[in-house]
Amino acid sequence: MKLFYRVEGTGTPIVIIHGLYGSSDNWLTVAKKLSARYQVFSVDQRNHGRSPNSEVHTFEAMKNDLAEFFEQHKIGKAIVMGHSMGGKTAMNFAADYPEHIEKLIVVDIAPKDYFLLNDESQYYLHNNILRAMLEIDFSKIESRKQVEIFLLERIDNVQIVQFLLKNVHRNKENHQFEWLLNVPVLYDNLDEIIKGVNARWFDDRIPILSYPVLFIKGANSNYILPNDYPSICRIYPEAKIVEIPDAGHWLHAEQPQLFMDAVWEFLR
Repeated sequence: MKLFYRVEGTGTPIVIIHGLYGSSDNWLTVAKKLSARYQVFSVDQRNHGRSPNSEVHTFEAMKNDLAEFFEQHKIGKAIVMGHSMGGKTAMNFAADYPEHIEKLIVVDIAPKDYFLLNDESQYYLHNNILRAMLEIDFSKIESRKQVEIFLLERIDNVQIVQFLLKNVHRNKENHQFEWLLNVPVLYDNLDEIIKGVNARWFDDRIPILSYPVLFIKGANSNYILPNDYPSICRIYPEAKIVEIPDAGHWLHAEQPQLFMDAVWEFLR
């Protein structure tokens, strides 16, 4: 699959992989800052943004998309940074293609099955979000404000709704609003998104020592918890874990300066 991407800057490549409901657009500011010293590729994963849709949405497929992207753009080694679902894609790719990894940055996601570790909030949260997105009848929608009102009646989080609204655009042919996301496929594959690239998946790949690894977590986020640290260190014995204060899951947007400080420190 040929992924849509944005590129700027010159130098050692950095590849940025967004999370669920995201796109390369969400990382423009970070990419711009990094492009002062690096060549930065920001990709749209399958079923997101301007990349092609597919009935398949597995981490195996997303890993293969990334491998194809490296081949298409003749990228030998790169710094790979992934957020949330993109962090799992990055860990998957790095484990199977270590020869392509200069450094790995994982943003606010752990290598775990979010069902098995008694942390089901992410599943129910995303199940509710995707159901709300599926229920909207765009044939009756005349403005983004109507979409916002509809979602706020079903999703009790203004920040999440504002983030989802970035995925609403008007179809050029029928002039109707629609999602940029392949919502039905994401809904059907939510179990894989929540469970995939977990601690058991790494069992025959550990310990991973062939490239430096940084985990960055938001202090107010429950995607990486202190009891995940032993599992992270079992897989990546030399990993650094940095916590960004007063930040949740979208820490790069909530605390941009502190986030960039952590990234620059690791890259140095």
